Amino acid sequence: MKFYSYILAFQLICSGALAQTAPPADLNTVKQNYKKLNVLGSVLYVAAHPDDENTRLLAYLAQEKGYRTGYLALTRGDGGQNLIGNEQAELLGLIRTQELLAARRTDGAEQFFTRANDFGFSKGPEETLKIWDRYKILGDMVWVIRQFKPDVMICRFPTTGEGGHGHHTSSAILAQEAYTAAADAKRYPEQLKYVQPWQAKRLLWNTFNFGSANTTAPDQFKLDVGVYNAILGKGYGEIAAESRSNHKSQGFGSARQRGQALEYFKNLLGDVPQTDLLDGVNTTWKRVKGGDDIAANLAIVSKGFDAENPERSVPGLVQLRSKVENIKDVYWRTQKLKELDNLIATCAGLWFESYAGEAAYALGDSIAIRSQVINRYNNKVKLHSISIQNQAQTFAGTGLVIPANQLQSYTSKALADKITQPYWLGAPHGIGAYTLADDKLAGNPENSDLLKVTYEFIIEGKPIKYSRNLVYKYVDPVRGELYQPIEIAPPVTGTIENKVYVYNGNKPQTLQVKLKSFINGSGKVSLKPVAGWQISPAGIDFSNKRKGDEWTADFIVTPLAAAKNNTAEAEVTVNKQTYNMGLQRIRYEHIPNITLFPPAQAKLVNLDLKITGKKIGYVTGAGDFVAEALRQIGYEVHLLTEGEMMNADLSAYDAIVMGVRAYNVDQRLAFEHFKLMEYVKNGGNLVVQYNIPAGLVVQQIGPYPFRPVNERVTDEFAKVTVTNPQSPLLNYPNKITPTDFDGWVQERGLYFVSGIAPEYQTIFEINDAGEAPNKGSLITANYGKGRFVYTSLAFFRQLPAGVPGAYRLFVNLLSKPK
Repeated sequence: MKFYSYILAFQLICSGALAQTAPPADLNTVKQNYKKLNVLGSVLYVAAHPDDENTRLLAYLAQEKGYRTGYLALTRGDGGQNLIGNEQAELLGLIRTQELLAARRTDGAEQFFTRANDFGFSKGPEETLKIWDRYKILGDMVWVIRQFKPDVMICRFPTTGEGGHGHHTSSAILAQEAYTAAADAKRYPEQLKYVQPWQAKRLLWNTFNFGSANTTAPDQFKLDVGVYNAILGKGYGEIAAESRSNHKSQGFGSARQRGQALEYFKNLLGDVPQTDLLDGVNTTWKRVKGGDDIAANLAIVSKGFDAENPERSVPGLVQLRSKVENIKDVYWRTQKLKELDNLIATCAGLWFESYAGEAAYALGDSIAIRSQVINRYNNKVKLHSISIQNQAQTFAGTGLVIPANQLQSYTSKALADKITQPYWLGAPHGIGAYTLADDKLAGNPENSDLLKVTYEFIIEGKPIKYSRNLVYKYVDPVRGELYQPIEIAPPVTGTIENKVYVYNGNKPQTLQVKLKSFINGSGKVSLKPVAGWQISPAGIDFSNKRKGDEWTADFIVTPLAAAKNNTAEAEVTVNKQTYNMGLQRIRYEHIPNITLFPPAQAKLVNLDLKITGKKIGYVTGAGDFVAEALRQIGYEVHLLTEGEMMNADLSAYDAIVMGVRAYNVDQRLAFEHFKLMEYVKNGGNLVVQYNIPAGLVVQQIGPYPFRPVNERVTDEFAKVTVTNPQSPLLNYPNKITPTDFDGWVQERGLYFVSGIAPEYQTIFEINDAGEAPNKGSLITANYGKGRFVYTSLAFFRQLPAGVPGAYRLFVNLLSKPK
């Protein structure tokens, strides 16, 4: 039974939506589902990141052809940029996961992931495959293939590098390996306790023409995927735009496209298609033994469908279900029973969902559940049982008749038995891959063990089971009825206010722990002892806290002589149990609420840092933590408004800093920029962080020409050569040495500048292995009485990570000698 339970859980979790828990029940969806029920074919698309997928092709395959269609993204996009907030790394990966699931709900495909971590831009597959755990990532791909059983696999990118990003190329390399390995019983044999080897018919490359790369050719196999679906009232270019526009954190809002759209394919492995992607694959019911009879019955039921009276199709669908139950092919039996059951419920007018009484619970709490059921058409359906966690509420006899069009409510309880931590964040991980507690979790976009309520109905005398995720539903006065995941938390969370505490000398700092109680109770919070650091007090008791209470506990942390960089960890003891988990909530209207419980930790960084000046003006860009990092080391940082930019006396600021990509995302800078140049000319110090070349709101960012280009140094260990050792940027107020470039994370810098006017001084030469030295990471020029600095160094990553040398260098950028 384990084999079936793992497969079923895999299929259910990958199709889940959370806008609401009941699937769509409109007539267009019914007609599409009838069409899909008649198709037995599957396609798996493979690429590296969220937003790499060809949404138009996925929509066409899933909704026009009716294939079971999946997108396997090797990563969750953790290393990308964020245009809607300041979440980075794992937090951004959580956002992009939900954006990708929203895209799949739009285009009709399913979503899968491996454990690979998007560690940032990579220039080639050699670096990528070295950093990723190649064996485990390949194993995850094989696991997905053996479960999904694709007839055809498609790569977004080639193995030859035209995709640009090393992750892209690696996704194609691994896809070719996985295509073969999935069919080999000697590869990953431990999986064969649950799945069987699977050989796809062919592997294709979906060639492309974008950017400077045109990899299409007239002799390649091609499909017109821009056709119009009259049932949906949209073409697939329109559906694709709606799907892609869900990638809001990446700024991928897309215009709807209409009319012919050719997609090109190059065969990589397996048979070459002649007329269709699935040439040589029987995608009709003839594929399975007994399928002819099923197809004939389905044709009768489908032809007799009455849009005015959908319930009249139910007897025929239930009879059809009995035939499908006898299919020997486990895969297609499981898949088609799921599709049939949803169609039966829709045609019967059945709607049912289950809600928790509260949004959040503590581990071990009892959850009060309200389940609602309505049969909109007649009273022919009976409810036999409602169950959760193997506890069933069974109704007497042959079941409880559901009165026609009368909403019925039932109550039950469940145990909050597991903290709702995203499964891939449950343990510390390295740079290249997440650590999974169980390899069988790979593939799932979300936790597979979310609480579910199982309903058993008697429909036309046939017992049929359905499940719904347990959610919290509420009404917002502006947005209306909303569904959100429930939270199951530790009894009390302790979140350290800052991720990094930077010390300059032996001056103590207050480390504040923000506590939130999910219970009524008492306990104690403390910081674990840290060698070389003095912590006072040893612990702080709390008592008589109510569920929902929030408060803070302050600890004074002082570096002792020669204190080394270390980690502070908060511990909360409740009912003789100790927890060391913080609380992180991510809230955006376009995705479900995200809650995680990261380790209650903060870095303690002791460095030798000289600071001059105090008052910094900051212009917000695409989202970063640089302003917070500067406050940590004692600067007064003020976020400048447009009114202040245009009307205030900017000379009051010792320096003004532009947030990352400010000149890409702040349209008002087109009008405010001249004030910044005046500020510099009159003696100010302007520090501009990186921008990308596309979409700049001004033609010239600095007082003299230069241009950002798509050049970067991705090796965070790359040698940094000083070319201008006398520059004040390297000497005032801190002397910058090679050791200041130790410990950098993810990359040295991105979108370096080129076309640098002679008025600028360059400071460094940096390059990745095998590339020419690049001078475009940091430039500076005097202008009037002031100084202009432009830097493509990744300070927005280094400062939140507590990299000592990055602090010292950035302080120098802010410090103009008098």
